[in-house]
This record gives sequence, C-alpha cells and structure tokens, in this order.
Amino acid sequence: MGKKLYVGNLGSSVTREMLESCFGAVGKVESVNIITDRYTGQPRGFGFVEMSSNQEAQDAITKLNGQSLGDRTIIVNEARAEERRGGGAGGAGGGGGRRGGFGGGGGGGGERRRRF
Repeated sequence: MGKKLYVGNLGSSVTREMLESCFGAVGKVESVNIITDRYTGQPRGFGFVEMSSNQEAQDAITKLNGQSLGDRTIIVNEARAEERRGGGAGGAGGGGGRRGGFGGGGGGGGERRRRF
C-alpha cells in the first residue's frame, strides 16, 4: 500500500483523469478519489491520491503543491489518518443513564402477570 495524499482547492471541473494525469507525471498512482456531496453529487473541492511509494508521495508534494490545475492553485499534502465520525447524530454523547419518567428507576416489585 502506498502513501495517501490530500489534494485541496480543486475546481468543480477537475476530474479523476486530470488528477491521475497530473500526479502520474510524478510517479505511479495507485488510486484517485474526488469527494462529492452525498446529496447533490457535486464535488466538495478536495480529494485523495494514493501514490505507490513514500518517495513518490514526497515528490508529488514538493512538485505539485501550489501548482495550477484547471482554474485553481491546488494544495497537496500528506493525508491525515481518517477520523471516524458518528453519522447523523454528530457524536452526541452516549445517552448515559436514562433519567426521567417516574423517579426511582427499575425494579417494579416482583413478578407481574399479564392477563389476557
């Protein structure tokens, strides 16, 4: 597995092929991923390129960071480790210890029979 790079400030016209061509001039590209909005499908302005070796990744950072691609100046740096995010709830804690209702908590006093 190679080294993953973050590529930022991508214009909406930049394609996977453009990134692959640009980074391919520096070294062997393992994968290219342009991040899109999950609802609209529009590019979010950044992506990731994985190079086949650490040396090629460093070369790509040195040669391509600050260069023009499409109509923008791109940012290239080492990708940080992926952080797990809680989907939907936005990491809203753990809901610890249910409180409320009728005070005192569980129990209920022995067996209860259900009548049909």
